[in-house]
Amino acid sequence: MTTTIPQQPTPADAAAGGTLLQARGVIMRFGGLTAVRNVDLTVNSGEIVGLIGPNGAGKTTFFNCLTGLYVPTEGTVSYRGTVLPPKPHLVTKAGIARTFQNIRLFANMTVLENVLVGRHTRTREGLFSAIVRGPGFHKAERASRERAMELLAFTGLADKAEHLARNLPYGEQRKLEIARALASEPGLLLLDEPTAGMNPQETRATEELVFAIRDQGIAVLVIEHDMRFIFNLCDRVAVLVQGEKLVEGTSEVVQNDERVIAAYLGEPFEGAPADEDGTPAATADDASTTSEQENDR
Repeated sequence: MTTTIPQQPTPADAAAGGTLLQARGVIMRFGGLTAVRNVDLTVNSGEIVGLIGPNGAGKTTFFNCLTGLYVPTEGTVSYRGTVLPPKPHLVTKAGIARTFQNIRLFANMTVLENVLVGRHTRTREGLFSAIVRGPGFHKAERASRERAMELLAFTGLADKAEHLARNLPYGEQRKLEIARALASEPGLLLLDEPTAGMNPQETRATEELVFAIRDQGIAVLVIEHDMRFIFNLCDRVAVLVQGEKLVEGTSEVVQNDERVIAAYLGEPFEGAPADEDGTPAATADDASTTSEQENDR
């Protein structure tokens, strides 16, 4: 059960219907392997957009390009008309927040402390203020705690504020990640497989939470393998296959596209990208594996 969170004016605010995110010609190569191929994607204010595709399609790699974890080999990523710097903390400060496929909480910190970490881009108190701990510092600290508790109430975790994050059930850890992301006051929230490992009841609760987030004026871009969840949730859906955007449209259009059906069945599809020698293009999984191997050397 979610509650309404009071709106806070921030740089992330956008006019209804305006373009928030615009990715143009994004290409991501790892050595000789291409994980993302010339992908265009737009997310408008007030939208929920889905990004789907088989394993290894390049979805998370594309997310990483959007959020500054990877610097695209080619192409641009803009937020509200401004090209984003390739630094995750600056992307967050601009108004984009995200969660991860694998939960990344501070396990030995409390639920409340985890959310307070997400407030760092919206507080102006620096090192000197923290050392002196004057009236301004205490005022900012109170404001951050109040906002964090509002977000915990919004996600249904207020009664767990003093619990250690590691002691939360899996579904509530996912909610905590979302609450921490919302603490940065984003205009766009990116969710990477938010229902992975959840039972049907938890999935339904997550669906309701995402709708509630959209109702607060925050656009959402979501990766998910649960097709029922995606098609119930999203205004538009884009399909990545072998790093290339295969099709984009409404849930009905995507569900009935024969190329999408073939891709999920593992069959060749018309227009599948190939390398210069004519062999099928490497998948994002191949590229990630190669990148990890290079880092190990």
